[in-house]
Amino acid sequence: MTKIIETVWIPMPDGIRLAARLWLPDEAKRSPVPCILEYIPYRRRDRTRMRDESMHPHFADAGYAAIRVDMRGSGDSEGVMLDEYSEQEMTDGVDVIAWIAEQPWCDGNVGMFGKSWGAYTSLQVASKRPPALKAIAPVMGTDDRWLEDIHFYGGVLANDNFWWGSIMQLYNAMPPDPAIVGEDRWRDMWKGRLDAMTFWPAQWLEHQTRDDMWRRGSISENYADVEIPVYFFGGWADLFRDTPFRIAERLKGPVKVLMGPWAHLYPHEGLPRPRMDFVSEVIRFWDHCLKGIDTGLMDEPRLRFYLQDSAPPAGSREERAGAWVEEAAWPSPNVSIETLWLNEGRLGPAAEYGGAMYVCSPQTFGSAGGDMCSFAIPGDMPVDCRVDAAGALSFRSEPTDAPIDILGQAVLNLTASADRQQGFVAALLADESPDGAQTLITRGFANLAHRVSDTAPEPVVPDVEMTVTVPLHGIGYRLARGHRLVVHVGTCYWPILWPAPEPVTLTVTPGRSALALPVRRAVADQPRVFPEPTPSDRKRPITTVREGSMERSLHVDLTTGEHAARFFLDGGVFGPVGRLRLDETGTEMGDVSDRVYRIDPEDPLSAHAQMDQESSFVRDDWNVRIKTSSEMTATKTDFLLRASVTCWDGEEEFHHVQWDHSIPRNGM
Repeated sequence: MTKIIETVWIPMPDGIRLAARLWLPDEAKRSPVPCILEYIPYRRRDRTRMRDESMHPHFADAGYAAIRVDMRGSGDSEGVMLDEYSEQEMTDGVDVIAWIAEQPWCDGNVGMFGKSWGAYTSLQVASKRPPALKAIAPVMGTDDRWLEDIHFYGGVLANDNFWWGSIMQLYNAMPPDPAIVGEDRWRDMWKGRLDAMTFWPAQWLEHQTRDDMWRRGSISENYADVEIPVYFFGGWADLFRDTPFRIAERLKGPVKVLMGPWAHLYPHEGLPRPRMDFVSEVIRFWDHCLKGIDTGLMDEPRLRFYLQDSAPPAGSREERAGAWVEEAAWPSPNVSIETLWLNEGRLGPAAEYGGAMYVCSPQTFGSAGGDMCSFAIPGDMPVDCRVDAAGALSFRSEPTDAPIDILGQAVLNLTASADRQQGFVAALLADESPDGAQTLITRGFANLAHRVSDTAPEPVVPDVEMTVTVPLHGIGYRLARGHRLVVHVGTCYWPILWPAPEPVTLTVTPGRSALALPVRRAVADQPRVFPEPTPSDRKRPITTVREGSMERSLHVDLTTGEHAARFFLDGGVFGPVGRLRLDETGTEMGDVSDRVYRIDPEDPLSAHAQMDQESSFVRDDWNVRIKTSSEMTATKTDFLLRASVTCWDGEEEFHHVQWDHSIPRNGM
C-alpha cells in the first residue's frame, strides 16, 4: 500500500523551503528504502500532477520512495527563480538529495530522473557529486547548453529562444496555491515572484557567444565530473539528438542510451509509436544501481537505436515503422563514414568540377520545417521538403540499389563564399521516394561568423572562399532501396531561425564540398523485445470543463507577399486539452496561447514574432488570471523585444509590468 503525502517541506540552508509530493511504499514503514527524485519547475500540485501519476506511484509499487520537488520560486516552493539552470538551482538540488538521504524512510541511496529541464538538472546535479546520488536517468536533455538547447542552433539564433522564454514568462508569473502555503501568505509570495521577474528571452539574448553563462551547467565542459551510471532516453523527433552520441563516447562511467522515434514525451506515452514501457525499464536500472540486484540490464549492449524506415512526409505521425538495433560502444566499429560530393545538382561518390553555383533563399525558406522540437501536436513535424526546394541549392544521389542504414551525425563540409559579412547556412538531408516526395531525415545549421570560433565571431570577408562545417543532428534512419538522398542548402530557415540582417547570396563550387554520411553495415541484430506500456488501472481524477482547440496555419497575403505562420492552442504546451478540473484538489486551470511569426520573403528585417498567452486558476474563492504578451523584431544592428505581464486577483488587477529591450546584434 502506497502512502501519498501531498506536501512535504524541504528546508534549504538559507531558510527557504521547497515543496514536494511524496509517495512512500508500505515497506518504508518497516525499513528504509532507496528514493527516486524528480526536480523541476513545472508545478507538482497541478500542471504535472497527472503526468507524475503515470510514474511515481509505480516506483513506490517497486519498493522505492518517490519524490517530486518544485524548484525554488516555482509551484508552492518559496523564493524566486531568476534563470534556468542557475548555480542556486544546482546547489538546491544537492541539498535536496542530502535531505532525502537523511530521512528515516530512505536508506541513503538516491536516483534522479526527469525529462527536458529535469534531464538537464539530473546531469548538472550529478556533476556536483552529491554522495547519496548513485545513478541518473535523464530523458531528452543535453550535455551542452550552447550546442543543443532552445537558444542557438549551429550558432544561429533560434526562435525557440523567444517562444520558450515566453512560455516561462507565463510560468514565472503563476502563484503558489493558497491551500498549501496558506491564505495569509500566498499573495505576498506571488508578489515577490512577480517583482523579481525579468524577461528571459532578452536576458538570454545578451549572450550571443559561447560564454560563461552557457558553460554553466554544461557537463561537456568536464565530462569527468559525472562518474555515476547514466541511462539516457531520447527520441528522433525531439530536439536533443546529439547528446546521446557524445555522452556514450565521453562519459567514463557506465552509460546506457535508448533512442526511439518519439517526440518530446516520455517513452511510455511516446509518439510516434512504438511506445515502450519506460517505467519498467528504468526500474530495472534503479534495481541494479540502488538495490544491487542483478537485473541483467548492464550485461546487454549499452546502446539501442530505432532505425526509422523510409516513410512519406507527414506533419503528424501516430506511428513510425522501423527496427531496433544495438551497439556495444560509440564510436561503433559497425559505422563508417561514406563521402558524397556536392557536384552540379548531383550528390555522388566522386568529385566533379564545374561552374559556380549560387543561392539566395527567400526569407520564407524553412516553412516546411515544422518545429525543431516536436511535442507530437498535430502539424508540428516537417512536411514535404519539396515545399522549400525551390529556395535552395539541391543535390540528388542516384537511386540506391540496396537499403542504406544511417546512424550517427552526418556532417556537411562546405567550401563557399558569401556576399555579406553576416549570414548562415541551413542544410537539409532528405529521403526522396520514387514518386518525388521528400521526407526530412535530418538538418543542421552554421553561423558563418562562427566558422572559426563560437566565442569570438569573425565577420565574413565578402566573396572570399571559406570552409564551413555544418554538423547535422544525429539520426537513425533506413533509406529504402530505390530512394535517393537529397541535400538542400539554403541561406535562411524561417520560422525556426531568426534571419540575418540582409539577404545573403552563397556561392558554391561543384566538387569542393562533401557530405560525410555515417553508414551502418548490415548486422544480425537480435535486440531484447521491449514490452508495451501496461494500461494503468488507476483512475484519472480529472474532468474536462471545456474542450480544447488549435490552429496551425500558414497564411500568405497575396497583396503584400507577407507570410504569417500561426499556432493557436487552447490547452497548453502539450496539446489542445482545453480547460481541466483536477478532481482531487478541485482546481480548474487552463491556458490559451497564440503565436504568430510574420515575414516578407524579400526582407529579413520584416521578421516579426508575437506571442500572447492567458492562464487561470480557479477554486472556491481563489480566482487568478494572468495575461502575457511578447514581441520581437530587429534592425540591422539591434534586436528589439517588448513584453508585458498583467495579473488579476479576482476582478482586481494585482500586478502589471512591461519591458522594452534593445540588444546589439553580435554576428547574428
